[in-house]
Amino acid sequence: MTALVIKSCGPMTSLQDRGRYGYQRFGVSPSGAMDRRGLAMANALVGNAPWTVAIEFVHLGGALTASGGDVLIALAGADCSLAIDGKAVAPRTAALLKEGQTAEVGHARRGTFAYLAAAGGFAVPASLGSRSLHLRSRMGGLDGRPLQANDRLDCAATGGPAPLMRLPDDPAPDDGPIRVMLGPQDDYFTPEAIRTFLESEFTVSSQADRMGFQLSGPVLEHAKGFNIVSDGIVEGHVQVPGSGQPIVLMRDRQTAGGYPKIATVIGADLDRLAQVRPGSPVRFRAVDREEAVAAARAFRSWVEALPRALVPVRLSPTTEDLLAANLIGGAVHALDPNVPE
Repeated sequence: MTALVIKSCGPMTSLQDRGRYGYQRFGVSPSGAMDRRGLAMANALVGNAPWTVAIEFVHLGGALTASGGDVLIALAGADCSLAIDGKAVAPRTAALLKEGQTAEVGHARRGTFAYLAAAGGFAVPASLGSRSLHLRSRMGGLDGRPLQANDRLDCAATGGPAPLMRLPDDPAPDDGPIRVMLGPQDDYFTPEAIRTFLESEFTVSSQADRMGFQLSGPVLEHAKGFNIVSDGIVEGHVQVPGSGQPIVLMRDRQTAGGYPKIATVIGADLDRLAQVRPGSPVRFRAVDREEAVAAARAFRSWVEALPRALVPVRLSPTTEDLLAANLIGGAVHALDPNVPE
């Protein structure tokens, strides 16, 4: 069987798909890809359904070798380079990794989470309907653990070679505030705390992982104490413990908690928040239900349109391709004082 063999990878590299849902009442965290936009793009490039299981790289890249046959692969998400036997692959472009060749994923230059998809996905068992690794419960992934050197990932691809495709457009970067809906326990905070939350800049601290992003910034004052009867947690909940420093619950979150939640990050913006690196600033903007629903529908439409946005890779560029390309990248002003002599 065709497979990808891990030669090297970072410590939290794992298999992720959309995650497992329907079991939170039993205490099972959904888990899933931190940046679903990146997962959907990588899968579209190799002809997969958007939530097919892929390899999630965290900050650091890795290297993989094709074994037993050729594998069609693609990389998306964080800004990472992809090269095959030292030859660079253009961004948002599928590439054929021939048997014995090595694909190298560089470290993230911008963002945190990158996704490498293989045509057909990987033939690993599903656990409660998902192949996503949830490390704390040792559920999903490859044997319930992160990937490591010498792991073999059998590919589930069938059929002949597929044409190489690319996505011509990079999603426009959105550096605006992360959108939230206030609640469900915003009445546990003073009006001043809510104003501070919406008008201040916070920083993603070093205590940020797949479970939650601890933010640092102004202290948010509780109006009724910081302990409540534990209730259900959804992804994007912004809980505020006694320290007054908010924590945004992410994909590997717990399913219940006893701190009041001042707001909830809308689903359409959680991917964007996931790519904010520790030490970087983040702001929030309150929206109503109508805007949150409209954003969710727009995201779903964008995912559904991805296959129609693909264009074939041209091995020999045309005049139109050259005119559309940025051929003068890296040019600088000779009098720029920041340019070394």
